[in-house]
Amino acid sequence: MVPTACVTSKAWSELRVRPGPPNGRRVVVAMSGGVDSSVAALLLHEQGYEVIGVMLRLWAADDQDGADTFVANRCCTPDAVHDARALCEAIGAPFYLKNVERPFKEAVVDPFVHEYLAGRTPNPCLHCNRVVRFTLLFNLARALGADYLATGHYARVRRDRDGRYHLLKGVDAQKDQSYVLYSLTQEKLAHVLFPVGELTKAHVRELARHYRLPLANKPESQEICFIVRGNYRDFLRQHAPPDALRPGPILHVDGHVLGQHQGLPFYTLGQRRGLGIPWREPLYVVAKDMARNALIVGPREALQTRVVDVEEVNWIAGGPPAASRELHVRTRYKMREVPALIEPLGPTRARVVLLTPQPAVTPGQGLVFYDGEECLGGGIIGRTVPE
Repeated sequence: MVPTACVTSKAWSELRVRPGPPNGRRVVVAMSGGVDSSVAALLLHEQGYEVIGVMLRLWAADDQDGADTFVANRCCTPDAVHDARALCEAIGAPFYLKNVERPFKEAVVDPFVHEYLAGRTPNPCLHCNRVVRFTLLFNLARALGADYLATGHYARVRRDRDGRYHLLKGVDAQKDQSYVLYSLTQEKLAHVLFPVGELTKAHVRELARHYRLPLANKPESQEICFIVRGNYRDFLRQHAPPDALRPGPILHVDGHVLGQHQGLPFYTLGQRRGLGIPWREPLYVVAKDMARNALIVGPREALQTRVVDVEEVNWIAGGPPAASRELHVRTRYKMREVPALIEPLGPTRARVVLLTPQPAVTPGQGLVFYDGEECLGGGIIGRTVPE
């Protein structure tokens, strides 16, 4: 990892921000070249922190259409690197570009493919936050002598009078990202800052305009960062063994053969479109029978799930509650919370009984526990029991 430098353009030289009185604390800011991490860095600069900007260079597929040209991950395009570097230069902060392509591929991309081939639907952001941002980058920040690692996530951290740390939702309910941060621990929360978590997205953009950030109106990317061309199906065709994408029967829940699927990894629970099946009522993907290579479809009511087994559970407090507890849970990012009874099954497993059955609870996604504004932890959805 080496520091990088550039000549700041006129637009960046007009940045309107002043450093606050030094507070004696060093912070590494995870830079993305976007508005959230940029405003986070500027807020900390104004508060007197010694800011160091670090951007991670992540792996991206460059062979999805047979091209041999370099393709950048959506999170670290050349333009994004330029913007992050220019901001750091404008405020006099060192900037580092750290190549983590190999560990990112091993920790995020390879499991993404493996999970699809196992009949699950992964959320790669959960693995990236756990292994890359809040392990690799967190350790790098500490190695650089930083007191804190700061990111542009919309979440908050509170410390109580007993010295325990709590992860809270971001103030902006539409942007809250506590769901993807459930794997944080007490040790990490003690050294993590979320400067925009107390703000709404509209306020962040207003601040960006106040600071005269050239990227104040930069749009956000909602796509999987390492799939630059095509969609996840195209990606699987390129990176999965051919025999893992075998066609097979489409079966109605009553056992009737209705057609043929193109490969189980190409379908997700709750999917309605693209099945190519004429039927008297709408049909949805309700299960995948990996043993028979069969796609199971049925009416909407067949999607309902009440009991969920959760794996790889992390409790932010450091351990599970002593007894079953009624909480609220979120079964997918941006989904509404629903009440559930949580029964710990050891330190890293739990059984969740949804008090109101929910549709399309999908193995491979995260299931996150909430008590009001506080995120208590979560894990990965494993086995589900249809209602």
